[in-house]
Order: sequence, then C-alpha cells, then structure tokens
Amino acid sequence: MNSMTRTALTLLMIVGVAHAASAETIAGAMAKAYANNPDLNAARASLRAVDEGVPIAQSGFRPRIAANATQNSARFDANSLQKPIDYTTRSAGITITQQVFDGFQTLNNVRVAQSNAFAERESMRANEISTLLSAAEAFANVARDQEVVAIRKQNLSFLRQQVDAARSRQKLGEGTLTDVNQTQAQAAEAKALLATAVAQLQQSQATYLQIVGTTAESIKQAKPAERDMPKTLDLAVAAGQKDHPAIAAALFRVDAAGYRVRQAEGTMLPGVTLQGSVSHNLTNEPGETPNSTTSAVTARIEIPIYQGGQEYGQIRQAKERLGEQAIVVDSVRANVRQTVMQAYAQLDGARATIAATRERIAAATRALAGVIEERKVGQRTTIDVLDAQQGVLAARETLSSAQRNAVVASYSLLAATGRLTVRGQGIPVAEYRPELHYEAVKNKAFGTSPVEAR
Repeated sequence: MNSMTRTALTLLMIVGVAHAASAETIAGAMAKAYANNPDLNAARASLRAVDEGVPIAQSGFRPRIAANATQNSARFDANSLQKPIDYTTRSAGITITQQVFDGFQTLNNVRVAQSNAFAERESMRANEISTLLSAAEAFANVARDQEVVAIRKQNLSFLRQQVDAARSRQKLGEGTLTDVNQTQAQAAEAKALLATAVAQLQQSQATYLQIVGTTAESIKQAKPAERDMPKTLDLAVAAGQKDHPAIAAALFRVDAAGYRVRQAEGTMLPGVTLQGSVSHNLTNEPGETPNSTTSAVTARIEIPIYQGGQEYGQIRQAKERLGEQAIVVDSVRANVRQTVMQAYAQLDGARATIAATRERIAAATRALAGVIEERKVGQRTTIDVLDAQQGVLAARETLSSAQRNAVVASYSLLAATGRLTVRGQGIPVAEYRPELHYEAVKNKAFGTSPVEAR
C-alpha cells in the first residue's frame, strides 16, 4: 500500500468518524424538544401563573392597610362680619383591617390553590412526557422515511439497469419489445413511488423541526427503548396506575374540589373582623380644636342567617363538582390502562414483525438471485425478475416500518407508564424543577416582578 492510498484511507476514516460524532441521537432530539418546544414552555409559564394563586389566597390571612388624606377649604360669611372668613381643615390617617375568623374560608381557599398548583404541576409533567414521546416519534418517522427513500432509489437504479439489459437482449434477438416495455413501466412506477417517498420524508422533517426545534440531520433509526422498561404487561399496568402524572393530577383536583365544599360551607359560619384607625386633624375653623388626633378600634361580629338561598345552592354545587372529579379519576385510570395495554401489544407485534420480515428479506433476496440466474438460461422471463425485485422491495420497506413501530411503541409504553422522563431515561438536558418557583412565591407578600426560580 503506497503513501497516497494510506492518506486517502486515513481521510475517509476521519470523515467517517466526524460524521458519526455529529449524528443525531433520539435522546438528543428529546433533549432539544424538552428545552426548546414552545408548547412545553407555554405550559411551564401557565404553571407559574397557577402557582401565584397560592400567595393570592394567602392574602386573606394578612391585614389590609390603607392611608387617607383630605383637605377641605370653606368660607364663612355673615352680615355681622366685616369680611368673610376663610378656613381650611386637613386630616390624614391610616386604617388597618384584620379578618380574625371567616368560617375557615381563607384556609380552604389556600388549600384549593395549593391543590390546583400541584394538579397543574402534574399536568405539566404529562405535557413533558407527551413532548418527549412526540420527539421520539418524529425522530423515528424521519429515520424510516429516509430508509424508504434510499430503498426506492436503489429499486429505481435496479430497474433502469433492467431496462438497459432488456434493450440489449432485444438487439441480440434474445428478448422482445414487450420485455422492454414492461421494465420501462416498472421503472416509471418506481420513479413515482420515489417522489411519494421524498414528499413523505419532507413532511416528517417539517414535523421534526416543529417539535424538536432543529432540522433533522444525520439521523439513523434508533433501537427500541430498554431503560426502565416493564418486563410484563401486569407490571406495566401497575406502573401506569402508580406513576402516570395524569392520574396524580386528577387526584389533586379531587382534593381541590373537596376544599371548595368546605369553603362554601364556611359562608354559613360567623365572621369576626377587627379594625383600627388613627387620624390627625388640623383646622383653623372658628370654634374647633386646631390640632387633634383620633384613634379607634372596632370589633365586628357578623352572623349570617339567610342569604336568599345562595349559600345552599353553592354548597350543593360544590358537592356535585366533587363527585364529578371523583368520577374523572376513574376515567383517567381506565384511559391509562388502555394506553399501556395498546402500547405493550404494539411493541410485541412490532418485534414479531421484525423477526419475520428479516427471514422474508433473506428468502426474497435468494429468490431474486435465483430468478435472475434462471432468466439468463431462458427459464424465467423479465416479468418474473421484476416481480421478484418487488418482493424484496416490499419486504425491506416492511422491515423499515416495523423497526419504526418498535421504537415508537417502546417509548409509548414508557410514556403510558409515566416513566418517559428526563431523569428516568437519563436524557442529557437540565431538568426543569417547578417546585423551585412554587417555594419562592407561595408566601410572597410583596413585589410585582415574576420570580426567576426556574
């Protein structure tokens, strides 16, 4: 081997290594979607807004403080006076109002807000899982469509070679014009199928860009997920019932509905309010004290007796909402169970299809080689070769689709069990921690700027 050959081989190896290093992985695609997907970022912003409901509800425990200032100018005129008298009265004060007891309405409002925040947090987790699954599916679709395009390009190249061969045989008197026409028709159909495959690939690439946020480059079909994969269907169903965030969100909404019932019942209990005020007055009005300070403390007890029936309707309504949310939990559990079972069955089916299709490809390839050899000795016709080639093509495309289905089904199963998470799958991206924002704002009593605890 001379030096130029060694240099060329070295360059080829370097290019190959660089290409492999830059190749996108399914985990990388999910990481980009997790960080950049606009729908997911909107869900996070929505959660932060829901978190603010807790300090809003907490404000019911805190005092209300208000300051006031007034100025009144007047003129007194009488026949007994040589000239009118102008005088001014000024006052400034502060009032503090504190709700001492409101039938536990504020307490239950806080609990409602907390439960809503926790439910929204679980809904956001479900949104994250859905986004990761969409990214995995988009990745697998692009990989499949790329393989189909490559297969159909190879088929078109093969058919063009068959057209040339048919023409050569016709010139030699070993073939007919019909053979040429048949191969040309097959080549034209293959060209149309290739155009369809290219269009499908472009659609999949557009979907990938929308979900992941980057163009699909250097993608090869991934293997089905294995990490944290349930071993049996029963274990998968149990995991889904235990870990799926949609179920957790529904349970938190039941809690919120229960606290709303208590809040509505609180409107029928007595309320106690304390109010303190201090005011300072300055005046030059004749006959009035020029400088005075007034302070007062007021305690008020309000006992509701009848409010037109509104309170009873609100309590009944809250109880019906509670019953509704309890039923929703059963519905969500059933949906999760169904999704797990479907994903598990799809994964089993895809695995079986892959094994069978590989055997089919091996057999179809051997058959194609045999038909080509038999045609050389006049035992087969051109149409036999074309049919055999189509058998290989169909088998290879079936394998590509089955491999895609296995990948998507495996990640669908993880999603259905609640295990398709950044932490659970070791996806290389910083995990969003919603609890940081919640802890930062839950007792926040002042400030208008959003908290950047993300």
